Amino acid sequence: MIVLRLALQSLRNRWLAALLTVIAIAVSITLLLGVEKVRTGARQSFADTISGTDLIVGARSGAIQLLLYSVFRIGNATNNITWTSLQDIASRPEVAWIVPLSLGDSHRGFRVLGTTADYFTHYKYRQAHGLVFAAGKPFSDLFDAVVGADVAATLGYKVGDPIVVSHGLGAVSFVEHDDKPFRVSGILERTGTPVDRTVHVSLEAIEAIHVDWQSGGRIPGQSVTAAQVRQMDLSPKAVSAVLVGLKSRLATFRLQRAINEYAAEPLSAILPGAALQELWGLVGTAETALKVVSVMVVATALLGMVTMILTTLNERRREMAILRSVGARPRTILGLLMAEAGVLTLAGVGLGVVLLYAALMLLRPYVDATYGLHLPIEPPAPPEMTTLAFIAVAGCIAGLLPALRAYRLSLVDGMMIRT
Repeated sequence: MIVLRLALQSLRNRWLAALLTVIAIAVSITLLLGVEKVRTGARQSFADTISGTDLIVGARSGAIQLLLYSVFRIGNATNNITWTSLQDIASRPEVAWIVPLSLGDSHRGFRVLGTTADYFTHYKYRQAHGLVFAAGKPFSDLFDAVVGADVAATLGYKVGDPIVVSHGLGAVSFVEHDDKPFRVSGILERTGTPVDRTVHVSLEAIEAIHVDWQSGGRIPGQSVTAAQVRQMDLSPKAVSAVLVGLKSRLATFRLQRAINEYAAEPLSAILPGAALQELWGLVGTAETALKVVSVMVVATALLGMVTMILTTLNERRREMAILRSVGARPRTILGLLMAEAGVLTLAGVGLGVVLLYAALMLLRPYVDATYGLHLPIEPPAPPEMTTLAFIAVAGCIAGLLPALRAYRLSLVDGMMIRT
């Protein structure tokens, strides 16, 4: 207790340097824990990109490829699923609902997704969050379009604005379906998922804009107007993928096997959660880099603390000598310097935790609304508590270097008057 009291009094006399050291450690702790919170939140948000869907079905391909084009709108399907096969899957007793997806067109760099109105009911993200309209409503007319939050924000769309769908996936397209323009019927609230960057239209609309097209171009001599196409049979012939919800998850693997062994055409059925974890394993290398950077920041702060104590030792040689002269043992001097380092580290850790949760309280609504990244405000997890304890111990050990130097200063040298 005497050593601790001496350490506190000594730090009080050097309060400015001590305060700056505590702030440096606190900022590093905030960064370390903040990176961990962001990493955990990003991983969870990534895993929750699609929830409530038991299977994703597409043409025979790898699980990651199917996940990329059906959920993340990256790449193209190797082939389509015929409408007959889709109806066959939908008629199975295990299936509660299906949502077909048709991809292949774009609008000014954003993917266009053909689907049904059930998409807005059954698509879930972040466990139980459903799609909510910020303005307007789902498509009801043949040429209605529902745009995601990023599409509306980037292109400045409002309900009622006209848009033209382009053929293909280029950001700039010279082949447009400008003879059949769409109208924005609804704008979705931000979700932090690929839905924000998608233009949604009906499956019938996808058929309508391709009525007079073949092999990626208009059929020469044929031109079907928007009014004429409304009188035609626009039943879909094929789709890119299908989201499947089951009545009971106990039937998931049985149906997955049945689809993978489907005789009519080669199909693949994947579990979204498993595929997301596999994909994260490929792109999650950044996690390691973030951790390394955070550890280096903490190490730098502790090194700064050691430097601060060392630089003040020369000024404190007389103080150490007086303590020795009044009976302080060498281990008392050793303990004094280590106690100072421990107090500074513990104060920095405590302040860093407070700063972290204050920042989370202030920034979480903005981060969630702007980036769709959910940062949970929860007590530090056991691994985080272990990390903080390790840092506190490391701070005390870091104080051992200046403590040993102070211990070696001789009494005579400390009392000597230098000229």
